[in-house]
Amino acid sequence: MLTDPSSSIRHIKPKQSLGQNFLIDDNIARNIVRDLHLTDEDVVIEIGPGKGALTKHLAGKARLLIAMEIDGRVVEDLQASYGSPSTEILHQDFLDSSLSALKKKYRQKLRLIGNIPYHLTSSILFKAFEEHAALQDITIMVQREVAQRITGKPSTKEYGILAVLTRFYGEPKILFNVSPNCFYPKPKVESSVLRIDMHAKKVYQVDEKLFTLVVKTTFGKRRKTLRNCLRYLPFEEDAVKQVISMENLMLEKRPEQLTVDQFADLTELIGSIVSNNNR
Repeated sequence: MLTDPSSSIRHIKPKQSLGQNFLIDDNIARNIVRDLHLTDEDVVIEIGPGKGALTKHLAGKARLLIAMEIDGRVVEDLQASYGSPSTEILHQDFLDSSLSALKKKYRQKLRLIGNIPYHLTSSILFKAFEEHAALQDITIMVQREVAQRITGKPSTKEYGILAVLTRFYGEPKILFNVSPNCFYPKPKVESSVLRIDMHAKKVYQVDEKLFTLVVKTTFGKRRKTLRNCLRYLPFEEDAVKQVISMENLMLEKRPEQLTVDQFADLTELIGSIVSNNNR
């Protein structure tokens, strides 16, 4: 029988070093889980359950819930409150986990969910993108400004690395916004619940590592044209010279003006040049 963990975990103080802002609004937690539309076939990974605000609504709703918590102070109480054959509480850093191994073990794509430390948003998303084949979707609480950047459109100030990579691997959507009053301690920023539905199949037939390199390199110099940005690619000098000498109108644009499709086309062209130079 599930018990309310508040009696045993409420004395735990948030650690600033872990970026902890505990969700204390049960209605918000309930709405996040509601919008997952869980089934008894789902394998869910919860990132940083903390005091169990989401865990108590997730437990028993899926085939398996694996809650990964780095803070050893709460693991034992979470286990006592929610541990069961269908709910595993792991004292583990999500960033050190192998999503691919879990997918293989359970023969099922995984669903990620979490009220994550905001300073780790990019790290968590980059890891998820690296193991995208293991994922069905991602539902996370993030800073509202970051959610707007992730869902940003070309030719806007919000559009950047996160927006391009997210749409390369999936389709993002802001589900709803959350007030600072819903957390303890109150963050100094507004929050949003973000859903990313991962592409079921590979959409862009280009080298993923090269795509990421091209995107990160160009946005690192986003005020320059692509022709000037691409001078900073970490390849042999001859290959780089050939890349920036291409007669292509894309190279006269700035990074934020390119769609994901155009970045994929650019990656394919660069890949061909680099490959030919390595023969």
